[in-house]
Amino acid sequence: MNFFSRGSASKTKPPPDLVRALRDAILRLENPQSSVEQRRKASEDVSKYLFQMKVLLYGDGETEPQPEIIAQLAQEVYAHDLLQLLVHHIWRFEFEARKDVSQIFNNLLRRQIGTRWPTVEHLSAKEETIFAALRGYENADVALNTGMILRAMLRHEPLAQILLYSDKFYNFIDYIEQTTFGIACDAQANFRETLTRHKPMVAEYLDENYDRFFSQYSLLVQSSNYVTKRQSLKLLGEILLDRTNFNIMTRYIANEENLKVMMNLLKDRSKNIQFEAFHVFKIFVANPKKPPQIEAILRRNKDKLVAFLRNFHNDRDDEQFNDEKAFLLQQIEAL
Repeated sequence: MNFFSRGSASKTKPPPDLVRALRDAILRLENPQSSVEQRRKASEDVSKYLFQMKVLLYGDGETEPQPEIIAQLAQEVYAHDLLQLLVHHIWRFEFEARKDVSQIFNNLLRRQIGTRWPTVEHLSAKEETIFAALRGYENADVALNTGMILRAMLRHEPLAQILLYSDKFYNFIDYIEQTTFGIACDAQANFRETLTRHKPMVAEYLDENYDRFFSQYSLLVQSSNYVTKRQSLKLLGEILLDRTNFNIMTRYIANEENLKVMMNLLKDRSKNIQFEAFHVFKIFVANPKKPPQIEAILRRNKDKLVAFLRNFHNDRDDEQFNDEKAFLLQQIEAL
């Protein structure tokens, strides 16, 4: 980055002027009546003011950020709904400016006053900001920038809860399945973040929305895309084996269709898929209180399963896996 070409701390506007100037530049940039030259100038101004804002928040290597200035800046940002405006229009900004937006979000979301998180409180009342960041996956030019912004928001339970409890949460399925590799991986990472960081809240959601969630999730587990299938199986195992999700796990392993899916995935042509499926399959077998329908399937396939598992990943140098496989064989043979 050419630091001097984008302004310096000594030339930075006071927070009220800076926020108003940035907001005005964004509105000029989106104005359909602006000429090409006016939009070019507006774009330069947006980049300049975003950089100045970042300097106030992070310092410039010579000047440390000043808490009172940051507090003033934050209040101006909230008062002018600037965070929403930045996410909605990030696709109009220059490359470096988009990165600055992500860093500004990250910094402001970390603001804490006692036990309060002012930016989190502000965004909790501005739900559209979260959904706009999620929609960023539909624009390849900004998907990774908005993905970073979304990740910063998902670290905070009130914001993660807004997304999880909305219908838009299930848009993750399409973004994981139908976008390019890099965007799909980022969407998968944020999907995982939503489901694993705030465990008690997620456990309550899954308990209340079990059927809807797992009917959608099965699309990922049985995806034709190798990476999606492997990552989704891995996440499924992680969800089911977490103690917070005991009730969800109990319901999942009582369903014979789920068992059949895992038995089929044990035979997938990919060894990595087989391995991840094993870690879900083992929960069905290890359950000491198997429902009759689950025990019946295992007993009916007993001989095939024993023969299969005896030759399953024998080349894997993994003591824990080998111990688990031996235990499963013992359980199946005892049926």
